[in-house]
Amino acid sequence: MTEESATPRGAPRLPMLLEAALGVGTYPELRTTLQHIVDTATELTGAQYGALGIYDPERGAVVELFTTGLSDEARARIGRLPDGRSGLLGALIHDPRPIRLDDLTADPRSGGVPPGHPEMHSFLGVPIRAHTEVVANLYCTEKSGGPFSEDDLALLRVLASQAGIAIGNAHLHETTRLRERWIEGTAAVATALLAGDNADDALMTVAEQARILADAAAGVVLQRTENDGMEIVTASTHDDPADLVGTVISPGAPVLEQLLGGEPVFMDDAATDPRMTTHARHRFGPTMLLPLRSGGTLIGTLVLPRHRGARPYTRAERLLAAQFASEAALALVLAGAQHDREQLAVYEDRDRIARDLHDLVVQRLFATEMMLESTLRRAAEAEAGELIGRAVEELDSTIQDVRTAIFALQQPPAAAPSTFRGRVLRETSGAAVLLGFPPSVHFAGPVDALVGEPTADRLLAALRGALAAAHRRPGVSAVDVEIEADAAGVRLVVTDDGTRDDGARGTTVTWHAPL
Repeated sequence: MTEESATPRGAPRLPMLLEAALGVGTYPELRTTLQHIVDTATELTGAQYGALGIYDPERGAVVELFTTGLSDEARARIGRLPDGRSGLLGALIHDPRPIRLDDLTADPRSGGVPPGHPEMHSFLGVPIRAHTEVVANLYCTEKSGGPFSEDDLALLRVLASQAGIAIGNAHLHETTRLRERWIEGTAAVATALLAGDNADDALMTVAEQARILADAAAGVVLQRTENDGMEIVTASTHDDPADLVGTVISPGAPVLEQLLGGEPVFMDDAATDPRMTTHARHRFGPTMLLPLRSGGTLIGTLVLPRHRGARPYTRAERLLAAQFASEAALALVLAGAQHDREQLAVYEDRDRIARDLHDLVVQRLFATEMMLESTLRRAAEAEAGELIGRAVEELDSTIQDVRTAIFALQQPPAAAPSTFRGRVLRETSGAAVLLGFPPSVHFAGPVDALVGEPTADRLLAALRGALAAAHRRPGVSAVDVEIEADAAGVRLVVTDDGTRDDGARGTTVTWHAPL
């Protein structure tokens, strides 16, 4: 080997090249491997400076630069390193062919050097390919003892091919690991949703799992508003989500048009992107907005923002997140359908119980009451008549209780009651938590048909006051609520057995209003 084919230290270059090639697979981390390749490149070519730039085709720029020959102070003086959008680095990206120059300052493609950058003249650069795609570039500058030779270029090409293998393997491993992670996360979300969570919990499950999978600062779900805007209804974040929930994207916003059309939106920096108009955008950088769409129906939008300055989302992350959103939307639809089926089964069972109570119990009680009334008219002894009369009253009270139970069974369990009778039962059910026992409620007359909204509100306010007063009295063990409506008006009577201030037991509150 001639003197020209050896490094300045006299070490043969072929063994060093073989060592570098064999060492590509020995480093556990890609970053360590790439830094080793840059260091070896400068040694093999006798260059003073070397760099390896990772290229992102989606952004059209170098996103990470590994350097050698520059001290920490020199890097600090340079400031922001080249991004490959211009100059010789940009030329090597746009036209991926090797470049060898004796003096880069004389080349028209050179864009000059930033202030504080070391003086450079000789330049050697080659593209790094993974399969057929350019993924990085390898550069060497300032060869000691003269310009770079063809042998230097051949050596750099070998190193570039080794770097391409390392980057390609790393990307393949990372993509496989990432895909497995997202698949496991999607399966976990589907399992959780189909386990029977309510709507709010289901959306939170989607938002939180997506935030973890995407390594995002927040996971946010938006849903459409009545005026065709979108509002944040759920937010999962390490910070306080209160300033996110309730945020509205107004109708007509550019990003909204894409989302309503079912298109995902990807942003490198939400804080500066003109399509974002919310107040929270200044906190975030790289952001994905993914429609939750299933069967042509837009359920909502999943937003995954990262903090400002965080690494941008890769092509693989965008694809996997979009697939996650599609699967999550389908799981939400299936979970909703399952919940509806379960609710329907509950309603059907309640309706069956109510029919049985009405057809069997009430009719038999009513027939017994009629028989006792007939017997009462024929009874000669006063004592027997009194006993039969009390039995008739008890039967009538039982009939009213059963009818109230039938009405309660016919109400949807989660829905707010819309009828007056249902609102009364809701008030007494709430009072049962404080009293420790359910009040007895009796209705007489067509209360739902006769009691209008203003009268109902006043009566319910009086009922709440009477129940609260009963709760404050000591020794209360029973509360009876009677509501009677007829053509003359509606009457409320609340009776309890508590101890009054004067020491006597039992209090009756009566409220009456004309109809």
